[in-house]
Amino acid sequence: MPLFRSKAEEKVREAGFDPARLPPGQYLTEKWPVLHAGEVPEIDLATWTLTVSGEVEEPLTLSYDELRALPQTTVTTDIHCVTRWSRFDAGFTGVHWRDVAKLCRPKPTANFAIAHAEHGFTANVPLGALEDERALLAYAADGEPLTPEHGWPVRLVIPTKYFWKSAKWLTGIELSSIDKPGFWERYGYNNNADFRKEERYGF
Repeated sequence: MPLFRSKAEEKVREAGFDPARLPPGQYLTEKWPVLHAGEVPEIDLATWTLTVSGEVEEPLTLSYDELRALPQTTVTTDIHCVTRWSRFDAGFTGVHWRDVAKLCRPKPTANFAIAHAEHGFTANVPLGALEDERALLAYAADGEPLTPEHGWPVRLVIPTKYFWKSAKWLTGIELSSIDKPGFWERYGYNNNADFRKEERYGF
């Protein structure tokens, strides 16, 4: 077993967790490091909207209050960053995709979801990743509103992928029949981002 893995698993055990929860090449942290491209945007909540477009029967534009009026879901999940930190039992509260899907009615041709965010950032996932029970359009973390550094007012949470797929400062969800590589994928990050397979870079 590589020395890094051995030491990382030892720290997981010392923290009282099952080392099997730690993906390859990761280390456990209790902190939530702040990582993103560009500056933290200044957002006016009064004018912020979330659009749902593409392969849907009913395109949507939701205000923050309208999004918050949808059924609330809270999940506890592990999150894993491509920069190698993992955080166990992170709590998120927001709206599950199924409750948005009832309004927009995805077409059978919808196979992928492209998150659109401030600064022109995009992140792509198969629709199934957005439909996962732990995936959310989140507006709170660990019982508190999201901070600007972590994506306030709304961020995507996709726990089945490396966390760059969980776009901060979300402004839209586009459903597509074809895959559309996002911001980091165009810079050489792996399109699939499966942390169990260490799909960090390249294809």
